[in-house]
Amino acid sequence: MRNKRIDHQKSKRDVDESGELKKLQSDLQRTKKRLKRYEKLYAETAAERDELRRQRDQLQAQYDCISNSASWRITKPVRRVLDFFKRVSPFRLTGKLIRSLRTNGWRATFHRIRQKLSERKRLKKRHNVDLSKISVEQRVLEECTCFDRSIKFSILVPLYNTPVPFLDEMITSVVEQTYSNWELCLADGSDAGHEDVCRAVMHWKERDPRILYRKLEQNLGISENTNACLEMATGDYIALFDHDDILHPSALFEMMKAICEQNADFVYTDEITFSQKLTNVFNPHYKPDFSPDLLRSYNYICHFVSFSRDLLQKTGGFRSEFDGSQDYDLILRLTECATRIVHIPRILYFWRSHPGSVASDVAAKPYTLTAAKHALREHLERVGLVGMVTDSRIPSTYRIRYALQDTPLVSIIIPNMDHVSVLSQCIHSIEKLSTYRNFEILIVENNSKKESTFSYYDKVCREHSNIRLLKWEQGFNYSKINNFAIQSAKGEYIIFLNNDIKIITPDWIQEMLMFTQRKDVGATGIMLYYPDNSIQHAGVILGIGGIAGHSHKYFRRNEGGYMSRLSIAQNLTAVTAACMMVKASVFREVGGFDEDLAVAFNDVDLCMKIRQAGYLIVFTPYAEAYHYESKSRGLEDTPEKQARFNQEVACFRKKWGAQLEAGDPYYNPNLSLEFEDFRIK
Repeated sequence: MRNKRIDHQKSKRDVDESGELKKLQSDLQRTKKRLKRYEKLYAETAAERDELRRQRDQLQAQYDCISNSASWRITKPVRRVLDFFKRVSPFRLTGKLIRSLRTNGWRATFHRIRQKLSERKRLKKRHNVDLSKISVEQRVLEECTCFDRSIKFSILVPLYNTPVPFLDEMITSVVEQTYSNWELCLADGSDAGHEDVCRAVMHWKERDPRILYRKLEQNLGISENTNACLEMATGDYIALFDHDDILHPSALFEMMKAICEQNADFVYTDEITFSQKLTNVFNPHYKPDFSPDLLRSYNYICHFVSFSRDLLQKTGGFRSEFDGSQDYDLILRLTECATRIVHIPRILYFWRSHPGSVASDVAAKPYTLTAAKHALREHLERVGLVGMVTDSRIPSTYRIRYALQDTPLVSIIIPNMDHVSVLSQCIHSIEKLSTYRNFEILIVENNSKKESTFSYYDKVCREHSNIRLLKWEQGFNYSKINNFAIQSAKGEYIIFLNNDIKIITPDWIQEMLMFTQRKDVGATGIMLYYPDNSIQHAGVILGIGGIAGHSHKYFRRNEGGYMSRLSIAQNLTAVTAACMMVKASVFREVGGFDEDLAVAFNDVDLCMKIRQAGYLIVFTPYAEAYHYESKSRGLEDTPEKQARFNQEVACFRKKWGAQLEAGDPYYNPNLSLEFEDFRIK
């Protein structure tokens, strides 16, 4: 009996090894076929390259002959003026300048222009080559890669009066993909007189059977035209692509990696805008990982996006009532149902800017804003949130005013030692301005020395029945003080507040509460300014300066920031406890502040624990306050304080080393960790 079992196990092992050998032989055969195809392609490319070089030399000789002529030199000033007007529409540029001056003022506008020029200079220095190209070695590597899944991508492109040069560039970028299992679904709704679109596509179709084409009897609008593309699609994943844009050769390959390695059912990438040539790039959009509140502020996902057919079947296709923001509506519905959303932090999509395109100016298509707000309202209904959708101060960005479910008690905790003038200003701003009245203030007295301080405590507690005094008689430890105070707090929500804060937004409590009341949110932070109206805090980025730093520090008030992120609500890894609202239940659930972090990074640590427990952190710019922290003050100014700071840095690194190494999910690895202004590395 035992011998039979051994023989059976040996037979099973032989079968397994045989199957593994067959699989390896099959992979080898596929690799050989790909190599042969590449060798053939390389030979053809070499011949084409030689022919192009010959034509280039011929054209160069003709150009030299013309450029050296007297008439060419005489007309040079006229041609330069004409070229300028071809590149820039002065009316559109003037309109944008006037809108910016009206909205932001001249100082912020000037700073923004200077920042844009500086950014373009950095881009030109870093990206002085065509970003849409890859090396021969990289192409061979990607083309020969075998994945453990067989997935076909259906790329949907609705055509409408597409200029043929743009069309050819778009199709070329798909044909040159290193991942070859795709189909390009083209539905043509072009008007009469644009038969050249059909002719151009048919020319491509004869060369590559993966290109599918359907001429529509009439233009049905962007949504229905895209649905016509969808009817042709047979792929496992659907990808959305505009008719005049360009894909990086590795776009589908990187999508495939994300799907196979992370089981993604929704994938998106970074993108960049270009004008005329791919070497003339600007506005690189290095995006964060999935941020639901940022998505509700504007369609930051945009391009390039791919999602599973199963996910699409759950949500339905494009809806014509959202034409102009049909992608936004679909992305909102898809992300509501997706199980694994993956962001690829790499520029794989090139968005063409030309007169009349949204990439050039959203004012070219104002109906898109109405459609976007409609999509957001329906999204809120589907996810069970009640709120009013309005425009934010920058066009194509939006603000949601969530309705308060109740008026719960909010406990405001303010640690203090002397500094009566600072504390009285803080409390006066709260009592005078706050339109939300169901709050209590807990002043935590910590070893004050001055008699005037205690006189003020007596006075303010007598005058305000909602103000109480607590005493912490041990040494200063921010974490211990607040953990102590929360034991006496009666509120369902806690606001940790520094004594050097002056509130300037009357509905500041409502603005924080409308986010923190949500089941998925654990804490909310606000916009803080220095007294000179430069930004002190607009959220915290993990990794800046080694541990964490403030987003957009020292930007001017009313500036839009990187991709409008100073003007919209969004999710971040952390916010400062100089003014932070936390659910009391969540604070207790995560164990409160870490008392080993007496001074530094205790608020970042708290937010990290809140996120680890499954909650979101929200930053809102719609609640504002002054923070009278000295801009010139050093981090630590004595050897003892420096030693304590270094110890707390080590403590934080020990707890969150893996997260620091992985990088902030709400930032982007292509952006600088040395500066707070979202500049490119």
